[in-house]
Amino acid sequence: MVVVAMARPIWTGVLSFGLVTVPVALYSATESHSVSFRQIQRGTADRVRNKRVNERTGEEVPYSDIVKGYELAEGEYVIVEPDELERISPGRSKTIEISGFVDLDQVDPIYFDTTYYLGPRGKEYAKVYALLQKAMARSNRAGLALFSMRGKEYLTAVKSEGGILSAHTMHFADEVRDPRREVDNLPDEQIAVSEKELSTAEQLIDMLATDWNPDDWHDTYAEQVRDLVQAKAEGREIAISEGPAEATNVVDLMAVLERSLAAAGSGDQKEAADVRQPQEKGSGAAAGRGTAHRQPKTAGTKKSTSTSTPAKANARKSTSTASAQENLGALTKAELYKRATDLDIPHRSTMTRGQLQDALEHTPAGKRRRSA
Repeated sequence: MVVVAMARPIWTGVLSFGLVTVPVALYSATESHSVSFRQIQRGTADRVRNKRVNERTGEEVPYSDIVKGYELAEGEYVIVEPDELERISPGRSKTIEISGFVDLDQVDPIYFDTTYYLGPRGKEYAKVYALLQKAMARSNRAGLALFSMRGKEYLTAVKSEGGILSAHTMHFADEVRDPRREVDNLPDEQIAVSEKELSTAEQLIDMLATDWNPDDWHDTYAEQVRDLVQAKAEGREIAISEGPAEATNVVDLMAVLERSLAAAGSGDQKEAADVRQPQEKGSGAAAGRGTAHRQPKTAGTKKSTSTSTPAKANARKSTSTASAQENLGALTKAELYKRATDLDIPHRSTMTRGQLQDALEHTPAGKRRRSA
């Protein structure tokens, strides 16, 4: 029997609204899967570590001897001890006290920061927790509260979702920057956009509309970093990025929109991405890199045309039976991606759904059946 260890709470305290209180524990709702590296001195296998060093003497300082100092003037500090910080917020450091409930539709998403799960701190508090969770779910509102954790006070929205309570830390109003003051080159309200351009852009958005399925999305950069590490460890060639797409020429904006619509209508979203960057092949260093390392463009879900060679037609015909047997067309992108991962198909993390399906169809049937 396998025993799964439960996550440890990062904070414990009391959640209250009105005269109702329930002891709760706070848990991280997300985790990072980014690739981590060690610092190594070049040409050796020696790790490099950071030390806390006295700036004046150059000597290492024990962690227990480090205190917080607020600089009044150069070289002049007010020293603040940890227990002094704790004493100025004695109650709120252990309490999430809901002071009001707000309709979440009124809150701009920019105010939300980090999400946590809230759970009851014991089975004896399950009923009070369930009452609060169900009442908040029915009201479709979030409770606003202030609480302190790790030496900082947080504005927090507590809401019910998926049968549990969650806490979303938020930015204060003075922490949110005004985009008109921070962002250069924003278009002014007088900029002219024709009705035809706007209508065509809206059609393109509608044709590329999709349902939200988080399993369809992957951290492709992290996967490419892992592939890079694996390739270097095995002494294989490393694929080079083609670089960013060129900006759309304003003069050709309408033509690019129309080509994008045509590509989206054919079901090839990769082609829709390609038409954003029309450029001559074989020009410049970027083209040279693309020639040497560019991922071969696959047909996706496009139908074969009269210009297809007999060899290509025969290849498509030979794979159609296997495709029908496995019904790859009925699989989601996430399911196709999983199969491509099992078969170790290269460049899978950068492929569209159509390219994944095409790559799987061109994989030998025996190997594909073993993967399935």
